[in-house]
Amino acid sequence: MRARVALEPLAEEPGAEDESGARRRSGLQATLHRWARILSGGAAGDDARPAADLRVLLSVLACPLSPVPILPRLPRHVASSAQYIIEQFRATTGCGKLEGTAKSMYAAGKVRLAMLQEPAGAGGGHANGSAGRCHEGSFVVWQLAPGMWLVEMAVAGHSVAAGSDGRVAWRRTPWLGAHAARGGSRPLRRALQGLDPVMIASIFSTAEHAGEKQVDGEDCFVLRLDVGPSTLSSWSDGTAEVIRHGLTGFFSQRSGLLARLEDSQLTRIQSPGAAAMYWETTIASTLADYRAVDGGVTVAHAGRSTAHLARFGVGVRAARVVTRMEESWTIDDVAFDVPGLGPDAFIPPEEVRRSRFYDAMAAGGGK
Repeated sequence: MRARVALEPLAEEPGAEDESGARRRSGLQATLHRWARILSGGAAGDDARPAADLRVLLSVLACPLSPVPILPRLPRHVASSAQYIIEQFRATTGCGKLEGTAKSMYAAGKVRLAMLQEPAGAGGGHANGSAGRCHEGSFVVWQLAPGMWLVEMAVAGHSVAAGSDGRVAWRRTPWLGAHAARGGSRPLRRALQGLDPVMIASIFSTAEHAGEKQVDGEDCFVLRLDVGPSTLSSWSDGTAEVIRHGLTGFFSQRSGLLARLEDSQLTRIQSPGAAAMYWETTIASTLADYRAVDGGVTVAHAGRSTAHLARFGVGVRAARVVTRMEESWTIDDVAFDVPGLGPDAFIPPEEVRRSRFYDAMAAGGGK
């Protein structure tokens, strides 16, 4: 799953396609081809449109990964502007109480997904405008330090799951089954959406201070992380090349809390003898309703994400075709140090463990 901030690069199948056509393409290339067919109306008629839209929504927003891995904890002395901002975040959230002590986390919540439709009278498919049909559901997240996690989401009769055993990440959908991901184990993006302050502090501990910006009227410090070329190369799949992927955090100057999280990925697809096609996926999440749980640790209990899925290049009728989608969520329950939660809970599905790709990733430490 790739043209987004994603589980890289799983061979997604949100739309119908014959197996021979899928085999002729690389996993990432097949993913983007199927998305293009659905988004242009080629994979479903009007009656099937809501189901096709829901598959794309779940593919993009249900369980994306962070583009950067968990890094070793740095010394606590303040050595840069970025580290100072993170120290303020640690103090505000109280996550220092959990560092080195809390080994696991559980969270459960509700979610609403929707495509954003064009205003009446505008041409084309999905673009800016009001929300289309909403799909409601729920999700649950389990996490075991440092890199084991599992998320399950059920929306409108469809369920997806993703996980990591600390070495290899994977995802399972009803329309594709379970598949391992390239790029090794990385954190679940949902945990960075204000849910796990310890992980947020770890991820941004080596970020660069990129200035200041207002977010919803709030003055924020901007911290930026970009994925290096060698890592991007490990995500690339056949004729699909990931050109860039970055993560940006906006930390409130007033409260010290993470107010907004953005990440963007650009992928280039080119088959032999064909013109290049580009896909760009951006997900922006605004975090809200910070409340104290488990001994005073502050966690965001609500938020909203807007994703922009754009494609452009030769052969696209418009210069830039953009699909917009939205997710809003609330957290009902959060707990740290879950009794009885151990590594056995994060073993990948059997079909993932049987794959040669999984063996190679596990043996190579996820590289």
